[in-house]
Amino acid sequence: MDAPGYPQEWREFYVGHGAGTEALRAAAPEALDWLVLSPAGDFDHEGEPSGGYALAPAAAESRITLGDFARALLDEAEVPTLHRTHAGVSAT
Repeated sequence: MDAPGYPQEWREFYVGHGAGTEALRAAAPEALDWLVLSPAGDFDHEGEPSGGYALAPAAAESRITLGDFARALLDEAEVPTLHRTHAGVSAT
């Protein structure tokens, strides 16, 4: 969120999202398998879903459609590959 190009008008959201993830990390019982997914950058509200996605580090220019993000979320719910972490998702 401090990298050049990140919209600072959403800084409160970024900080709150990060604080929520840290609170979950600190308070979750060891037996609880949790995952936080977020766009690596932002949502592409105009684009068409591609049917694919990639796990990716934060990047201000990254975009993902709501449909592709939903696919990532459902795939992780059905067959978890990530555990007790926060991951970014981008379009392929």
